[in-house]
Amino acid sequence: MKKIYLLASALSLVFASCQKSADETVEERMALPQEETLAISDEQCGTMGVLGDKLAENPELATKMAAVEAHTEKAINNGWTKRIAADGKLEIPIVFHVLYNTSSENIPLSQLQDQVDALNEDFNLQNPGRNSIPSEFSTVEANIDIRFVLEDVIRVKTKKRQWRPDDSMKFSSSDGSDVVNPQEFLNIWVVGNMPYRGGNILGYAQFPGGSWSTDGVVLDHRFTGTTQYSTGRTATHEVGHWLNLRHIWGDGGCGATDYVADTPDSDGPSRGCPTYPTVNCGTADMTMNFMDYSDDPCLNMFTEGQKARMLSVFANGGFRETMAD
Repeated sequence: MKKIYLLASALSLVFASCQKSADETVEERMALPQEETLAISDEQCGTMGVLGDKLAENPELATKMAAVEAHTEKAINNGWTKRIAADGKLEIPIVFHVLYNTSSENIPLSQLQDQVDALNEDFNLQNPGRNSIPSEFSTVEANIDIRFVLEDVIRVKTKKRQWRPDDSMKFSSSDGSDVVNPQEFLNIWVVGNMPYRGGNILGYAQFPGGSWSTDGVVLDHRFTGTTQYSTGRTATHEVGHWLNLRHIWGDGGCGATDYVADTPDSDGPSRGCPTYPTVNCGTADMTMNFMDYSDDPCLNMFTEGQKARMLSVFANGGFRETMAD
């Protein structure tokens, strides 16, 4: 996931127009922001913040997620796995929902396919930078064996120039697009900018255990596929969350856990392209792991422990088992 630093003179893009759209009311025009910034929130991935909001709104979600964790532990301990494709790969079809207010937000099919290609690289040991992985970590580098395919693209012209990470984009009733068969498809909503906690976030995902009506991943259109800001690794990170991976530093200081044994302890996220070794908590950080915050070109691997955790959601009794039927 890429951190962007902009000169002060380029922090905002002013959108002004003398032409008022005929289908906007006066109230809607007054409510729409007249500036958009590219300043990125320190969190940049909104998944954990959104999860906190969801847990506060619905205490039962904690029980559901605890059940997912219990199943994950059993699946890993018992070696439960499931495959569907003849070549041994688990195939996940993607439905993209492109919500656009401007033509630049209505990204082309080629960019969406480029994003699918990046996911396939990252989940199949084909990502461009994997040869740079330090030998210390190469022994736990994993081929997840998941193939992603582009199933459908739904395009919705919306009046909204920005979205809060509150799942409103996932409902046609709030000018978004309703989820499509989430027990069979990975739904990805591609939207305009998402201001949150002091800046824009690049994307966020819903962990297994949440409501099917909001299941999936949300991406800023500027961080979808290959753009001037992105090589597509934001989606890899967020799909990791969708498959029940936590941030590699455990969203805490030394001692916080991501529930994976073969990822080293760390005290916080990485930024930029750290030089190896970067040592925190007494060990070298796995800054090149897709679940860290390093820049896109410096994210290159999942581990065997992360693989076991991800595949457990497709095992018998797993939250996403219907995708492997």
